[in-house]
Amino acid sequence: MPGSIDSLRNKLTMKTSYYIPFLCLALTMAACEKAFLDVVPDNVATLDNAFTMRSEAEKYLATCYSYLPNEGDPVSNIAYLGGDEFWLAYPPASLTATNWNVARGNQNVVRPYVNIWDGDNFENVGYRNMFTAIRTCNTFLENVADINKIPDLSADERNRWLGEVMFLKAWYHFLLMRQYGPIPIIDKSIPVNAPLEQTKVKRQPVDSVVNYIAALMDTAAARLPVTLLTPSTELGRITVAIAKSMKTRVLVYGASPLFNGNPDYSNFKDKDGVQLISSTPDPQKWQRAAQAAKEAIEACEAAGIYLYKFINTTGFPLTSGTITQMSIRNAVCEKWNQEWIWANSNSSTWQLQYSSMAHIDPANSGNSSIYGTLGPTMAVVRQFYTKNGVPITEDKTLDFSNANQLRKATHDERFNIVEGYQTARLNFDREPRYYADLGFDGGTWYMQNSPSHTDENTWSAQLKLGQYGSGVAVTITTYYPKKLVNWKFAYQSNNNSHIEDYPFPTMRLADLYLLYAEAQNEASGPSEEVYKYLNLIRERAGLPTIQNSWTNFSTNPGAYQTKEGLRTIIRNERNIEMAFEGSRFWDLRRWKLAGQLLNTNITGWDRSGTADHPELFYIPTTYYAMRFVVPRDYLWPIKESNLPVNENLVQNPGW
Repeated sequence: MPGSIDSLRNKLTMKTSYYIPFLCLALTMAACEKAFLDVVPDNVATLDNAFTMRSEAEKYLATCYSYLPNEGDPVSNIAYLGGDEFWLAYPPASLTATNWNVARGNQNVVRPYVNIWDGDNFENVGYRNMFTAIRTCNTFLENVADINKIPDLSADERNRWLGEVMFLKAWYHFLLMRQYGPIPIIDKSIPVNAPLEQTKVKRQPVDSVVNYIAALMDTAAARLPVTLLTPSTELGRITVAIAKSMKTRVLVYGASPLFNGNPDYSNFKDKDGVQLISSTPDPQKWQRAAQAAKEAIEACEAAGIYLYKFINTTGFPLTSGTITQMSIRNAVCEKWNQEWIWANSNSSTWQLQYSSMAHIDPANSGNSSIYGTLGPTMAVVRQFYTKNGVPITEDKTLDFSNANQLRKATHDERFNIVEGYQTARLNFDREPRYYADLGFDGGTWYMQNSPSHTDENTWSAQLKLGQYGSGVAVTITTYYPKKLVNWKFAYQSNNNSHIEDYPFPTMRLADLYLLYAEAQNEASGPSEEVYKYLNLIRERAGLPTIQNSWTNFSTNPGAYQTKEGLRTIIRNERNIEMAFEGSRFWDLRRWKLAGQLLNTNITGWDRSGTADHPELFYIPTTYYAMRFVVPRDYLWPIKESNLPVNENLVQNPGW
């Protein structure tokens, strides 16, 4: 483990060093019991048995997967509480908000939050040590590659297992790179009895790390199946489409402004004077990312992956608008749907849904089994387009200058807002993703158990004090991430509720399309190819094409025809399509926009307003003044105690 491996060297013998992965299993057995193969590791703490037969080696394979983070957990996934997408009431209720300290500017070098460099169980929020994960993968690869071991393992299966673990090893390197930038590359396990200097690993330049990860993913892809052989037992296992798609994400990250010609890091060098992050932009990085994305799209097509569209099988009539919204919502919430490229089968969204749900059922307004706390901020609410498919700040036909002005919903608007209900002007005339993704005061909330069995006279959120939606609590901003709640959720009697759990998708096809459009625009500028993939997403979202919307409704009609203008459109499209899925936190960093957008106020409406005085509910309210220090906060600090242990390490700038 970089930074501390030489101290461990004095404490461990060679044999006990190999115990580590199995001892980790004993601590994580609950997670492993839900693994993709339903394989439960045992407590045999020795490599003597691990690779003697297939059944034992399979347990070690499950161990390699077990380090994947639970991206559907709002407590452990930094992307939920670490940025400006959600905000909580203070003091936070119903969930552990340790990661919120990052958003509130409390990151530190003594005991960093979300420390995946060393691993840390901080206030019962556990983070796995990614270097231990990589070491576990290396041990697996070194043993399974030996054809004299595991005699009952077929050649085809051996080849596949090696490909899976090569990918996982590459992915764990990427998770480290995403947080820390330049990292040590651990291609081989370092023996505990190695010379001291060999254990003091150095950080490698980001470009070298990106190239290493991409090459390893290529090698893995050549060994992987196009589709799962037995989906009923293999969901979550790595395929060609996964390897190629995640390689795209790695290359896009490496081509983005944070790591591609960033002058803020011109003096960021190791102790030998090696530049760790390039200060000279290289446009070829974008070309390489675009090519990788195109290959990934082709791999997805070969695997039968396509944009999800909801098919109404309820037996009850639904309007086309509701079907569009369900296509948007269920692309995330319907588990293992045809749009998902990769999801970790060990992940769970139970807590995420619990924290995202409003009290929409008048008969269960006091049901405390659900406590919605994740409040989408006004910055996120405003980013969604108008019904014409352009930003609210540039729609020449619609005026949003008085966003809190009260207005009553008409009969024609009843499928988005309760007819006759008085709510803010901001909630009217918005795109379908607004109504699919957001729960808000007066907004309808269609679910499978709709009291009318249709989208007519269905559930709705009524959140002012004195109304049923305020019975337990209302989020601090008064908005809810409806998109994250599976449509089979139901309040039940006796203070119970039903949550349809689903593993959170790490990558879905719309994400890949957006990465391709971004890389292609950066490499070659606007083109029909870029428009094609943006418009496929917009078509599913019920919007006109980019060309149509900007030409007819935007005050900047030619924006989509220039690289700079289309860059802004693509980023907006990504922020909207991927809202609440953990992308914005990382995108703002790689685009180098966090210094601008995370040095602003967190705002929303005033949840203390009553039904008798709705105008008081819709008072713009500031909850916090965010502070993001440039360039310090773009990269994680390495725990300071690591630096004297390994003098070859250098700290990230500003820390």
